[in-house]
Amino acid sequence: MTTESPRWFTSSYSGNGGQCVQVATNLAATRGTVPVRDSKNPGGPALNLRAGAFSSFVAGLKSGAFGSI
Repeated sequence: MTTESPRWFTSSYSGNGGQCVQVATNLAATRGTVPVRDSKNPGGPALNLRAGAFSSFVAGLKSGAFGSI
């Protein structure tokens, strides 16, 4: 069991519009999860995604699989 704390990261692509999420990819190797939280509420809940699911999601975003916003 690891006691490593999440190191939260906000993408450099995020503007200052307040609609950002933060991720803690440092836990992927040790826990197999990538926590995701709302940057406007850092003390609020985090959604723990399986590392493989998060990787697939990011790959889909990069490929344009979800369309443009």
